[in-house]
Amino acid sequence: MTKTIPAYQRIKNAILDNIHSGKWQAGNAISTEMALAEEFGVSRMTVNRALKELSEERVLERRQGSGTFVAQQQFNHTFVEVRNIAEDLKSANRDYEAQVVSKRTVTVAMLDNELRRKFGIDEESVIDEGATSVNAIAQTDASDEAVLYEVKIIHFADGQPIQFEERWVDAKKVPKFIDQDFSVVNTSDYLIAKSPLESGSYTIRALAAPDEIAEFLQIAPQSPTLVLRRQTYSAGQVVTFVKMWHAGDRYQFSGEL
Repeated sequence: MTKTIPAYQRIKNAILDNIHSGKWQAGNAISTEMALAEEFGVSRMTVNRALKELSEERVLERRQGSGTFVAQQQFNHTFVEVRNIAEDLKSANRDYEAQVVSKRTVTVAMLDNELRRKFGIDEESVIDEGATSVNAIAQTDASDEAVLYEVKIIHFADGQPIQFEERWVDAKKVPKFIDQDFSVVNTSDYLIAKSPLESGSYTIRALAAPDEIAEFLQIAPQSPTLVLRRQTYSAGQVVTFVKMWHAGDRYQFSGEL
């Protein structure tokens, strides 16, 4: 059974699509509540909920007596600090090299539960959106369209593998990501340039290396590794999720308080 997307969520998705496509830019006024209610065939109360949630997520700014505007995102100037292993190694006077293991597009059917949760992707919702879009008959099935891009990269220091990166990126928000040569272009640098990051969250865990990861890092299977999982947001939505595996005897995390 096809799952119906709540009306307020459809309105939120449409507004975010207009922002990400550049139709509505920072500082621009968006359609009025009345216009949105007519466009989606819903009550103004439903529209109000969508606008309220986007305002709380700092995507929109509601001005009494003036309307609703795309928020001027301060994070365009003050980014979330994202460590760049290439710069870290170069600043330590170590030779750096990146080797791309694989790049691919990921469809809804290829997603595991973790990626579905991270990116908030629901198979029935994607299919339903494709079925109700303009000229849907002429389009390929929405379930066959790319929803994420995946890259796997080994990072070397002085010829020795020091980090294995598994990264997934929202294909709609950063459509040219998959076309880049990531043996030359750093993934984090590219994402910050194309979709400035407003916030993020991460965890670091000690895990035994599975066989595939051990092979990439040139360590024995089940050797200790440090795994950094990080997701970062832009305009209130997850743009990228990454797992970075580090050989436990070659890498450490440090900082200042």
